[in-house]
Amino acid sequence: ESVTRSPVFNHFSETVTGASVIRAYKVQERFRDESANRVDRNMEPYYINFSSSRWLGVRLEFLGNCLVLGATLFSIFSDLNGAIVGLSITYALQATGILNLLVVNFSDLANNIVCVERIKEYYTDVSSEAEWTSPNPPPPDWPLSGQITFNNYKTRYREGLDLVLKGVTLTINHGEKIGIVGRTGAGKSSMTLSLFRLIESAGGEITIDGVRISDLGLHELRSKITILPQDPVIFSGSLRLNLDPFNEYTDLQLWKALETAHLKSFVQSLTGQLQYDCGEGGMSLSVGQRQLLCLARTLLKKTKILILDEATAAVDFQTDELIQETIQKEFRDCTILSIAHRLNTIIDYDRVMVLDSGHVTEFDSPDNLLARKDSLFYSMAKNAGLVVDIRGGKPVSPLVTSEPPRDPTSRPGSASSQEGVPPPASPVGPRPISPIGPPLTPISRMDSQDTLPRSSSSEFETNDQSGSANGKKGESEV
Repeated sequence: ESVTRSPVFNHFSETVTGASVIRAYKVQERFRDESANRVDRNMEPYYINFSSSRWLGVRLEFLGNCLVLGATLFSIFSDLNGAIVGLSITYALQATGILNLLVVNFSDLANNIVCVERIKEYYTDVSSEAEWTSPNPPPPDWPLSGQITFNNYKTRYREGLDLVLKGVTLTINHGEKIGIVGRTGAGKSSMTLSLFRLIESAGGEITIDGVRISDLGLHELRSKITILPQDPVIFSGSLRLNLDPFNEYTDLQLWKALETAHLKSFVQSLTGQLQYDCGEGGMSLSVGQRQLLCLARTLLKKTKILILDEATAAVDFQTDELIQETIQKEFRDCTILSIAHRLNTIIDYDRVMVLDSGHVTEFDSPDNLLARKDSLFYSMAKNAGLVVDIRGGKPVSPLVTSEPPRDPTSRPGSASSQEGVPPPASPVGPRPISPIGPPLTPISRMDSQDTLPRSSSSEFETNDQSGSANGKKGESEV
């Protein structure tokens, strides 16, 4: 009964909290049915308990009446005085109540022992965290570079479960920007949890600047790593409390962080400004504003290692652009690990790590991975529309390149072309096959209306000579 009672209260609490959403989607009937089903499941053991109690009560009453009958008959047929007879009958009448109370107490003990069992699970079965501090703490300025090394690292969420990271071995150098991609369940979040030691190692080790994180206290480790999560964490209280919960920074530093995070003008327009109440869970702020507030908090801390756990997955593209721009500018000398939801946010990173079933299957620069058609990253980028596939000379997927705009008035090989400047990089994806024959002058990409018709080399020479003659004639006229 006690086990089935908790779901009833949980469902009631969830229904009250989400009443507006339930009415908006018109699913009241479904929640009523679910509530009735949970109450019925709770009433089943209650009914059995109540029925068994009444069954036992009838028999205890019968047993008590038998004792009273025996005491009465004994008093009638014995030579005892009246006081003793009255006392024996009184005790016989109380025996029924005592037996009932004894059975009820044993029944209550059996029901309430479930609470003791749950408490026992917490202090025996649930393992406690590691020590908050270590006997040999690292220097205050650790880590200096932010180099991260995984050496045959394995981990699982708890004993008895399968490994979620299986023998990961890699090195992330100082200041590198690493994008982490993979399908659901590949182990992306598990890697970040391992860095914070939220899940412990099942084999191998992780080092930061040569120091094993397993030798550090949790506070010494976690205070040196910053994470910008997908779901922003906002405390109930003022903006200042959310930016600086430990009162470590001045108001000038807070305003500077807000300005860098593109929130200064918004906060200045609020009543109370830094003392503005964010509400429970930041209810008075939009999702984008909450994420920018977390970004400002990250800017204040500014550790050597920054983890982005799909930080822009729940915001609009404009807020995404602001966050990416700020991170690229303010964390240039930091090591960044970004779990990517949108591949375009990591396409310009130093390297991309592709995880699959707990293994690092690919770890290279985006250009090298995209140059391999058989790579997982290539297929993911193609599905996201970031790869150009040449079919019949026409791209079938859009690709934004960094090629500068070409002057439409300039012709290939003309004097206006800059000499010594290499041609722009070709777009990512399959490259057209180079023509066979002697090397030709590089020809820049032209629009379809500027495409030259196919002709023989003599025709090109004639056109070129006539064009040169016309040019000289025009110069002489000028």
